[in-house]
Amino acid sequence: MHYDVVIIGAGVAGLYAAMNIPKEKKVLIVNKAHPWECNTFYAQGGVTTAKDDADIPMHIADTLEAGAGLCNEEAVRVLSENSQVVINDLITRGFEFDADENGALLYTQEAAHSQKRILHAGGDATGRYLHHFLLKKNPHPMLEGATVSDFIVEASQIRGVVVMHAGELKTIMADTVVVASGGVGALFEYHTNASSISGELHGICLEHGIALEYMEMLQFHPTVYVDETTAQKQLLTEALRGEGAQVVDALGYRFLFEYDKRGEMAPRDIVSRAIFDYAQKSGKQVYLSFKSFEYSYFKQRFPNIENKFASMGYNLPHDIVPISPAFHYAIGGIKTDLNGHVPNVKGLYAVGEVASTGVHGANRLASNSLLEGLVFAYRAAQEVMKEEAPTGEVDFKINPYPLVLSGDKQKKDRLRKIMWENVSIVRTQEGLDNTLNEIHKMLEDEVGRLLYLRLRTAQEIVTSALDRENSVGVHYRKN
Repeated sequence: MHYDVVIIGAGVAGLYAAMNIPKEKKVLIVNKAHPWECNTFYAQGGVTTAKDDADIPMHIADTLEAGAGLCNEEAVRVLSENSQVVINDLITRGFEFDADENGALLYTQEAAHSQKRILHAGGDATGRYLHHFLLKKNPHPMLEGATVSDFIVEASQIRGVVVMHAGELKTIMADTVVVASGGVGALFEYHTNASSISGELHGICLEHGIALEYMEMLQFHPTVYVDETTAQKQLLTEALRGEGAQVVDALGYRFLFEYDKRGEMAPRDIVSRAIFDYAQKSGKQVYLSFKSFEYSYFKQRFPNIENKFASMGYNLPHDIVPISPAFHYAIGGIKTDLNGHVPNVKGLYAVGEVASTGVHGANRLASNSLLEGLVFAYRAAQEVMKEEAPTGEVDFKINPYPLVLSGDKQKKDRLRKIMWENVSIVRTQEGLDNTLNEIHKMLEDEVGRLLYLRLRTAQEIVTSALDRENSVGVHYRKN
C-alpha cells in the first residue's frame, strides 16, 4: 500500500488535518481503535478563541501567565491570532456552537482566563459534537484497529509506517506522515484519557532519534470523580468551576482560598496540588459542590454530566460528588516547528497533544487544547500540500516481533502504579530515582513491542523530571 499522506490518529487534530487535505490526494487515516475512542470524544469544556481582535492580547497574556515562563511566545501568538480563523471555518462548514435565542454565540469562562471566551457545544459535550462533525466531514478512508509499531525512515526522510492490523504486521508506504496520536494517559494508574492513549508513538520517536521536549510537563485535572474501579475516570469539566461549582470538604469548607486567592479559578496545577495537599494533611475526602446552580440551568448547560451521575444515583446539582486529581494532558511531546513539521525528518509532522509546539509552556491554559489541535493541524495541512514526493524505492523488510508477551500485563500495571505514585502531582528525588530504576529493570527483561515503547516513553518522562530540579508550573519537586 502506498499513500501520499498517512495520518495517525482520528481525534480533532488528525481529522481537521484530513479535512484540509483535498480528496485528490491519496490519504489514509490510521486509527488504533474505534474512531470515537480518542481524547477529543471525552472533552467536555469547550474550545478557546479570542472573542475578537481586541481580545487577542489578553488571550496571549493569559496563556503566557499559565505557562509560567516556558511558553514559546511566537507559538502562542500564532495560536491566538488564528483562533477566529479556525472557529469561523468550522461554523462556515456547518458546525453549531451553543448560541442564545438570537443566534449569538455563548461563551463561558474557565480557570486562569481573564474573561469569558470559551465556546461550547451540546452544553458539556463539545468534544463529542466536534468529533462527530469532523468524522462526517472527513473525505478520506480510515483503517481502524491498526496499531502503529514503527516508522520507516530512510536518509532522514519518512517513507511510511509499520502497523499491526488483523493479526498481521504490514507496511504502509507514504510520502508524508502526520502523527496525531494523542498523549500518554495509559502510563498512569488514574487518568481521564481514552484507553488507547498510551504514548507508544513517543517511544518510536526516541528509537529514531527524533527529539521530544517538555516530557516532564504533565497536567493533572483537579476535579475527577473517584468512586470508579476503572483506570479511566469520569471528568468533571473545568467549566463547572468557571460557572460556580465549589471545591469543598465534607463540612462545606472552601479550603482552596488557603492556597490561592483565586480559589476555584486558580490554574489547574495550583488547584490539583491544593486538593492533593489538603486531603493528605486533613485526611478528609474532597468534594465538588453544585449548590450555586438552579436545576433547570444545570440540566440544560451540563446535560451529559447530569445524566451520567443520575445513572449512578446522584441528584445533581443538589448532591456533592467526591473528587480527586487524575492525569489529564501531556503538555510536552514530539518537538515541532510552528507548522507542525518535525525537524530533521522530511515529510514527518506532529499535531495535537502528541506534539510540543511550545504553546503551553509549563502549564496549559484551560480549553486551549482543542484550539491547538485545530490551528496547528490546519497549518500542517497547508505545508503537507507543498511537500514533494521522495524518489527511489525503499528496501525495507519487517523484523517480526510480538506486540504483547504473556508477562506484559503485570509489568504494565506496575508501571502505571509507580508512575502515579512517584511521577504525578508531587515529585521527589527518591521517588523519581526509584521509578527510573524499576523502568530500567523492566527494559532489561523480554517484553512485547508495545510495552517496550511505553517503557521508553515513561523513561523519558522520568529522566526529564529528574533533569528539571526546580519546580515550575505542573512540575512540582518536593525535596
